[in-house]
Amino acid sequence: MFTADEIVTGIFTRPWVFIRGVPAMKFLPPEGPPEIAFAGRSNVGKSSLINALVGQNGLARTSNTPGRTQELNYFVPDGYSGMEGDMPPMALVDMPGYGYAKAPKDQVDLWTKLVFDYLKGRVTLKRVYLLIDARHGIKKNDEEVMALLDKAAVSYQIVLTKTDKIKAAGVPKLIEDTLLKTKRRPAAFPVVLATSSEKNEGLDELRAAMVLAVNGG
Repeated sequence: MFTADEIVTGIFTRPWVFIRGVPAMKFLPPEGPPEIAFAGRSNVGKSSLINALVGQNGLARTSNTPGRTQELNYFVPDGYSGMEGDMPPMALVDMPGYGYAKAPKDQVDLWTKLVFDYLKGRVTLKRVYLLIDARHGIKKNDEEVMALLDKAAVSYQIVLTKTDKIKAAGVPKLIEDTLLKTKRRPAAFPVVLATSSEKNEGLDELRAAMVLAVNGG
């Protein structure tokens, strides 16, 4: 029997690979391993956080240009055959950022529909980690996504990003304020995590939470 720490180490110390970009629901891979998805406003740091979690700088494409991720990007640990009985312990899904007003409206609408359709209809989706920039807090777009997740009964957990960009003394208060804003939301997991991809802070806690999530915790 493996301990939780051993499971976390076994998953996140092996190489991860990109397996598919999904521009529309019909291109989704067959439902297999449990999925953990990362959602958030454009430029909130989803790709940087995924890279930091698996220790691979070039796995998820990062950019200073908001709206760069336009598909559902799937990643799994390397070395699994995909056959029954040899499935990855989890898949990570980097979702297109929302709230980027400068992209053409029809493109924004397509991205938004893809994300929302995925959230509502994916049986293997175990939890969404909703990333919130610590410098800006929860915005209207974030509240709209939380409302959709509540309606779809999809479990989600708030992850504060870029906490190295604010004063350390302000982080506990930000966590407390964020918890209050999500307290009455039925699908919100009642723990807020604080992370910094640049400083590698809070990553072990997030990895452990992901392992618990895919195992029903």
